[in-house]
Formats: sequence, C-alpha cells, structure tokens
Amino acid sequence: MMKRLAFAAALAVLPATVFAQSSGPAIRDPAGGATRDPALGVVAPGPALTRDPAGGSMIDDTPRFRTYVMEQRVPSYGYQQPVAVGVILPEEGVVYREVPAGYGAQGYRYTVVNDRAVVVEPRTRRIVQIIN
Repeated sequence: MMKRLAFAAALAVLPATVFAQSSGPAIRDPAGGATRDPALGVVAPGPALTRDPAGGSMIDDTPRFRTYVMEQRVPSYGYQQPVAVGVILPEEGVVYREVPAGYGAQGYRYTVVNDRAVVVEPRTRRIVQIIN
C-alpha cells in the first residue's frame, strides 16, 4: 500500500518538474562549465558569460565588439519605439548577423537599431544586450 502511494505521489509531481524547466537561453556558468542552450540546441564553448537583467547573454568585450559591428557596416534599422533590452524586433526589414565566436556569445545574432549595436536571441528576436 505504501509503495502505491509513493508511486502515485511521484507521478503527480513529475509533470510539475518538467514544466518548471526554463525555456529561455541557458548561459555559461561563471566558473567555466559549459551549459546547453535549449533554444539553439548547442553547447556553447568559450569564455564564461554573465546574465543581463533580462536573463540573456552579454558580450565579454563590448568596446571591441562595437568597433567590429560598426566596421561591418550593417544597415541601421529605424525602430519607432525606444530601443531597450527585452524588445522583440520584427522578422523582416532587419539584417541579423551571427556573433563571431571570439566575442563569447556563440549562437546569438547582432544588428544595428537606431544606430545602436544590439545582441539578439535568434529564435525570439529579443534584444538581450545593447552595445554602448
């Protein structure tokens, strides 16, 4: 009888643990352990990333990355609303390019919005970092 109750309780709790999993991008542990990004299905090697307030990833060396983006001459997308972390950009009209591996945000894209370089989560097109 006790085994049946324990089994029923385990079955009742199992769906709650499955749905409690995060659907946002997983990022590297600052201690250096690689983590899997469920949105991209890849393990991100390279330097450790830190979380921004919205839960996305951050570029390790922003001045160097900003210089890189400006050298690429990505056309600036004119966005009518303020550019902020968490804003979802449209699918069309924006040029998205892959962030090079040397900047520590593999799997993410970058673009220029209102003359500001931004890092975007590719699946949702959500801005995760504004490069100043």
